[in-house]
Amino acid sequence: MKNDTEEMPRLEFLLAGLLRYGTWLAAAVTAVGLALALIEGRTDIHGPIRIVTAGIGLFILLPVLRVVLMLFVFISQRDYRFIAITTVVLTVIVAGCVLGLHMAKARRHVRAAPELYRTTELDLRAS
Repeated sequence: MKNDTEEMPRLEFLLAGLLRYGTWLAAAVTAVGLALALIEGRTDIHGPIRIVTAGIGLFILLPVLRVVLMLFVFISQRDYRFIAITTVVLTVIVAGCVLGLHMAKARRHVRAAPELYRTTELDLRAS
């Protein structure tokens, strides 16, 4: 196992590169989407808006990728305490994403069939 002072610059270098190039990539994707939206100049611009959404998604994904990168670095260093902490953080992030997607799906289902979820006066009197 290498000295901790030798490993920290490597970790900082990897994290800085990930965040720097990831931010440039996300900004470029967002800018391309906005430029296409301006060029098309119409109200029905689903394609460019999806590109902008992908750029924003990349911005949101950057911190998650940072946690994943840190997990791999800690695994290579065999630092079990930080592996455990990073795994818990990653588990919380994944659980939040899964729960959010599940809630969004349930919400779409309610919008698709609102008559199934309406409460009438008869329902209120019966309970």
